[in-house]
Amino acid sequence: MAQAPARCERHIHFSRFRSLSSLQTYYKWEIYGSKFVDVLNKPYQIAIASNMIIDFHTHIFPKDIRENREKYFPSEPAFRLLYDSPKSKLVGAKEIVAAMDDQGVDRSVVFGFPWKNSDIFKPQNDYIMAAVARFPDRLIGLCCFDPFSKAAASEARRCLEGGLAGIGEIAFYQSGIDDAALDKLAPLMEICLDKDRPFLIHTNEPVGHMYPGKTPNTLKQIDALAARFSRNKIVLAHWGAGIFFFNLLKKDVKDHLKNVYFDTAASPFLYHPEIYRYAVEIAGGDKILFGSDFPLIQPARYFEELKKTSGLSKAQIESICGTNAAKLLNLL
Repeated sequence: MAQAPARCERHIHFSRFRSLSSLQTYYKWEIYGSKFVDVLNKPYQIAIASNMIIDFHTHIFPKDIRENREKYFPSEPAFRLLYDSPKSKLVGAKEIVAAMDDQGVDRSVVFGFPWKNSDIFKPQNDYIMAAVARFPDRLIGLCCFDPFSKAAASEARRCLEGGLAGIGEIAFYQSGIDDAALDKLAPLMEICLDKDRPFLIHTNEPVGHMYPGKTPNTLKQIDALAARFSRNKIVLAHWGAGIFFFNLLKKDVKDHLKNVYFDTAASPFLYHPEIYRYAVEIAGGDKILFGSDFPLIQPARYFEELKKTSGLSKAQIESICGTNAAKLLNLL
């Protein structure tokens, strides 16, 4: 199994350390920043190592969904589209933390699925909040739901006030990101903008082979999304359908993409490893976020690509694997 990119010793939290300086002296770490979290009413300090590895794109589900997925298929056709096959894995919080330990990932951004039914997405988001509370130094949660739900805006406020870090992965599996979708995104984007939170949205390449979950989105739709919400911090999943290439245009698109990030989710299934080098050159190395789409793909597969075939420097790999996400999430 491929090793994670070289880094200093894993971050840790101990209540006996009263300051960053004492922790830094004890562990001889280079500390970029810190955050305090409340765990069972005890203050714990999380030291953020300079090259912490953060997986920005992972999915976890409550036990009932993991064990009884079929009962959700009739009312959730998009969920059935992606998870009808028993080979499509569903995991919980314990499983992802165990995989992180095994493969050298320090923190993961976790979320569920954009359920249509509020009776499903509210318990799912509760599960994400509970998982973050259980593993506060390992998991960072996003809330997820169908933006067309009447409860979408209130659910976003509830979850962000409940400690989740943003919204995502929002997806329009059957419609693409059309004008109606943009209108439904508007109040959610406003909430994220007001609270300075990132918004993760599913995109996929509009050409090439078909696969479950490939939406009818177009590059024009993705550009319209970025243009309309240009002040928001938006993360386009799956390399943003390659729209970063149009940073090379002399007008308009580069301005639209100024606050847009691109995650690498499912990259080994979709692109040759050279995409990392091109994306760094065209989009900028500070705009790329390592995301595995776990449990679809194991993080180790990305580490192998990055180290052996991406053509990137160690510093560039460290930025993609953690520093960029840490800055976006205000961990640094």
